[in-house]
Formats: sequence, C-alpha cells, structure tokens
Amino acid sequence: MIEVLAAEPGAVHAEPFYATGEFWVLVAFVTFFALTGRIIYRVVTVALDDRADRIRHQLEEAERLATEAQEMLVNAERRQREAEEEAEEVIYRARQEAERFTERAAADLEHALKRREQLAMERLAFAEQTALADVRARAVDLAIEATRRYLQSQADSKRADALIDATIQDLPNTLKLH
Repeated sequence: MIEVLAAEPGAVHAEPFYATGEFWVLVAFVTFFALTGRIIYRVVTVALDDRADRIRHQLEEAERLATEAQEMLVNAERRQREAEEEAEEVIYRARQEAERFTERAAADLEHALKRREQLAMERLAFAEQTALADVRARAVDLAIEATRRYLQSQADSKRADALIDATIQDLPNTLKLH
C-alpha cells in the first residue's frame, strides 16, 4: 500500500476501508476482546474480588488481633496493679509482723533477764545462808573444842563431863535461836 500511494502522487486510490489488512486486524482484535473480554473481565474481577476479600479478612483479623492485644494489655496492666497492691500488702504485713516479733523478743529478753536476776539473787541468798550455816557450825565446833580444851585444862573430869553434857543438851535450843 505504501508503494501504491508513493507511485501515484496526485491520484487518490480509493480502496474501501474494509479491504485493508489493518481493518481486519482491528476487527479480529475487537472480536477477540469481545469474545474473551467477558472471560478476562470475570477472571480479573474474580481475582480482584478474591484479593479484596483476602485483604478484608486480613484487615478484620488485624482488627481482631488489635482488639485482643488491647484486651490483653488492659488485663496485664490490671494484673500488674493487683500484683503491686498484693506486694505492698505483703510488705506491710511483713513489717507489722517484724515489729510484733521485735516487741515480743524485747519483752521475752526483759523477762529472761528478770528471771535470771531473780535466780541469781536466790542463789546468792542460798549461798549466804549456806555460808552463815557453815560459819555457825564452824563457830560451834570451835566453841565446843575451845570449851573442851579449857575444861580439860581447868576442871576436873567429873565437872567437865557434866558441863559437856549440859552444853550438848542445850545446843539444839541455842542453834534454833539464831
């Protein structure tokens, strides 16, 4: 066709439009798209609809997960507050228990010290009484021995025996007075 137009510069070659190859290519192209266009349109729209549904489901899932995450965050914050309150309560109770224990230990220590002091005083009094009894017994023994020696040196044996017997009989009365 380019040759025909180039060969005759002034002549118009009028060939009908449907006789050209370009026209039939255009007709075939339009027919092809007319026949396959619906199928291609359906395939494309189904694919796009499926993709839109997947995106919608993903968005719904993301919203659901975000809601769950928000609920979990609220629950975690609540549990954390409860744990902090419980920890503060445990600390408060532990401090109170420690104060009670300290007071009780101080009272027990004071009581034990008083009891030990009382026992020491009782032991001291007992030791004092024992010492006094030992001193008295020793004094009595010494007095008896001194009297015996004196009487042996000064008195005759009958008189000495009578004095010793009288002293021995009077000894329980003498010891009870002191």
